[in-house]
Amino acid sequence: MSRGVAVIDRLPMRVGQADIDRLEGVIAALRARDYREGGGSCRELLRVLEPYGAALRRGMMSDPVARRLAGVVADLHNLKGWTEFDSGRPVRAERHFRRALDLAAEAGDDDLLANIRYRLGRMYLHHRSPSEALEQFAQGQVAARRAGRPLSQAILSANEAWAYALLGDVRQALDKISLAPEQFADSAGDAVPSWSAFFTANDLAAMIGTVRTELARLVDVRHSRKAIPALTEAIEGYGPDMMRSRSLTMIWLAVDHALEGDLDRAAEVGLAAMDIADGIRSARTRDRLRPLSESVRKRVGDINARDILDRIATFRASA
Repeated sequence: MSRGVAVIDRLPMRVGQADIDRLEGVIAALRARDYREGGGSCRELLRVLEPYGAALRRGMMSDPVARRLAGVVADLHNLKGWTEFDSGRPVRAERHFRRALDLAAEAGDDDLLANIRYRLGRMYLHHRSPSEALEQFAQGQVAARRAGRPLSQAILSANEAWAYALLGDVRQALDKISLAPEQFADSAGDAVPSWSAFFTANDLAAMIGTVRTELARLVDVRHSRKAIPALTEAIEGYGPDMMRSRSLTMIWLAVDHALEGDLDRAAEVGLAAMDIADGIRSARTRDRLRPLSESVRKRVGDINARDILDRIATFRASA
């Protein structure tokens, strides 16, 4: 990655497409690293890029180049916000997301605006503020429709379903998670920007499983029956480029097995998820263990439950 950051040493007086291409390429590479290794693996490199993006905007350039640069710097703040969130720093994350929204609006990039709203809402979801998350997702849907991007609409619909599940609204949750696959199918063949390229069939399956898991935890354990096959499908499809997603999804699967009383399987999957998480610099993997602890603690008389709880305690202490 030092090769990418080295572009900072060659700050141009007049900014052209090639300069923006270089910055965009480094952002894409760091986003890929975030998926593999967690936000903590690239926070510092993004911090170095931030003043470079600001300095580029002070250079001389045509109006079309200036608009494109505003969008790329918006995505830099978008990714910076995401890595801060993934590292357990929500206040810093929100500051970057808000700056990203301003720049994306300046660039006139509605699809990027939709993605930033999704990520800001996702942070609220993680911190159990589903109503605030729904406000962001709704604004994101408006931008995604303006952009004519069904993939962004699918991402937002799936996350709206998650928010409704946290609110215990089964009908809305199932309506939204049923809509997401239709929107996803409509996106086939579209060019996909780097900020939404993560949302493949695997991620859609993971979101279906996530929504069902939350409903199983909060409303009716019978939702686990549909969560387990969806989560299993997603896990089997995640490769080494998506290790954080694999670990997070495996933790949900362990929750479902625990809810169903299959502590042998819950222990097998949960311990494997923590083995993966050991190599990922992400606070979210640690936080995702809370619902697993809650589900397992109800069956603390089982030796597998005690093994899981001991390992979670060790994992948190080391993290």
